[in-house]
Amino acid sequence: MKVALFVPCFIDTFFPEVAIATLELLERVGCEVVYPPDQTCCGQPLGNSGCQQDAAGAEALFVRNFAAYDYIVAPSGSCVHHVRDHLTAIPQDAAAKHVRAQTFELVEFLHDVLQIRDFPWARFEHKVGWHNSCGTLRQLHHAQPSEINAPFFSKPLTLLAGVPGIELVSPKRPDECCGFGGTFCVTEEPVSARMGYDKVRDHQQAGADFIASADMSCLMHQKGCAERLGLPLRFVHIAQILNGSVR
Repeated sequence: MKVALFVPCFIDTFFPEVAIATLELLERVGCEVVYPPDQTCCGQPLGNSGCQQDAAGAEALFVRNFAAYDYIVAPSGSCVHHVRDHLTAIPQDAAAKHVRAQTFELVEFLHDVLQIRDFPWARFEHKVGWHNSCGTLRQLHHAQPSEINAPFFSKPLTLLAGVPGIELVSPKRPDECCGFGGTFCVTEEPVSARMGYDKVRDHQQAGADFIASADMSCLMHQKGCAERLGLPLRFVHIAQILNGSVR
């Protein structure tokens, strides 16, 4: 299976180890991975700020880079949500429709497309709390939101349960926003910080050693909050756990 790897801007800049873990994991499970070298931003920051039409150039380039591939996979729920649901500043021709329909976040690609459940190479003997980012939970349907009265499911927890040695611990408010919210953390800094403090304290009180997520943007925010509070928490993308990259 040939897969195009989409590496979001902030991961490329701040967390290249997450991109490497994603590449290695996809190859480990049998994918032929291609990295289109001309890729840039998908346009999400502009869309988040209400400047949707200004994202047209980035969106058009994104489609040109990825239209030739059967699957596009990214280790970022928020970017995938933008591509799938908000890539609308450009004409919706066949190429754009194909790219939007075939762009997957890593968890859903492993869980839904490849249907992998066991990761025997990825032993991880730590207590891990899972962070449901708002977009992956409610737009990509990673899990059942707690406000909806329906049977529980969680794709990321199902994947993590296949990692030997891991102990999953749950905060009291697993669906609560951490306060990052894209540009919200800039425009509403005091509120954003307080929400982040509440989130990391909740995980720390649950006994977590690590907080894992499918969105490094949320984890970047929480890492800063934990450091300011002096909490001994570590933060890791799910790709790093499933690939056995964390030492």
